Amino acid sequence: MGLELKPSKTKISHTLYEYEEKVGFDFLGFSVRQYPVGKNRAAKNPKGEPLGFKTLITPSIEKIKQHTSKIGKIIKTYHAANQAQLIKRLNPIIRGWTAYYSTVVSKQTYNQADLCTYQQLFAWAKRRHPKQNHQQIAHKYWSTVGNNHWVFTNKQSGNIQHLIKHHKTPIVRHIKVQAERSPYDGDWVYWSTRMGRHPEVKPEIAILLKKQKGKCSDCGLYFQDEDLLEIDHIIPRSKGGNNSYQNKQLLHRHCHDNKSANNNTLFICPLELDEDYINDNPF
Repeated sequence: MGLELKPSKTKISHTLYEYEEKVGFDFLGFSVRQYPVGKNRAAKNPKGEPLGFKTLITPSIEKIKQHTSKIGKIIKTYHAANQAQLIKRLNPIIRGWTAYYSTVVSKQTYNQADLCTYQQLFAWAKRRHPKQNHQQIAHKYWSTVGNNHWVFTNKQSGNIQHLIKHHKTPIVRHIKVQAERSPYDGDWVYWSTRMGRHPEVKPEIAILLKKQKGKCSDCGLYFQDEDLLEIDHIIPRSKGGNNSYQNKQLLHRHCHDNKSANNNTLFICPLELDEDYINDNPF
C-alpha cells in the first residue's frame, strides 16, 4: 500500500533494560515499564515459569505535570472567586483525570497529586488572608469528614461542598473479555454485567447487573442466561422505600418469592366480623 514509518514518530525502546538512556515507553498518557523482581512476584510464561520481571503501567510523568499545572492555573485564575466556585470548577477535572487512570498502578500518583493540590490551595487561601496564621486558615477552609481529614470544604454556604481527593478513586483492574465471548453471542447477562448496558436488556436491569457484578443479592450465585430475573425493592414501597437504584436489587425469581414470603406479616382485616364467622373461617 506504500505505507512507511515516520522516523520522527518511531523509536525503539526496551521495557526492562536501558536503551539509548531510556527504559520503557509512554503511550496515550501511560508509562509502560518492567521491573526485575523475585520469583514469587514475577510474571510467568505460558508454561508457568517465572520470567524474573513484573510489568507495571503508571501515569506518565508528563501527564502528571500537565494535570497538576492545570489545577494550579485554575486556582490562580479563581483568586477572587469564593470557595464554592473553586470547588465546582476543580471537581470535574479531578474526577475525570482519576477515572482515566483508575485501571492501572496509580495510587501513589494520586497521593502525590493530592499533596500538590493541597499546597496550591493553601497558597490560594494564604493570599486571601495574609494576616492570619496557618492554623486559622486551615480551620477556615479545611475540615474532617468522617475518617477523612484535611478536606477542602465550603463552610460558608448552606449547601456544603467538598473537594474530591485523587486517592479516593478506587483502583479497578481491567478484566479481559473471555476468548470465546462476542457482543453478538446473545449472552446478555455477561455483557450487561460487564458494560452496564445491552440492546436486548432494559437499562434498569443492565445497570443492576453491573452494580451487583452479575450475582444475585439473595443467594450470591451468578446469574445465567436462562435464569428468570426480577427487580426487588430492598425497603418495600409500602413501608416507605423509594424507587431509586440504591433501593433496588436484582434477584432470581425464586429468591424473590422466598424473600417476599419471609417478609409477609399477619393480615389484619379492618372489618368487624361476628364471632361465628371467625370460628368457621380461622385466619
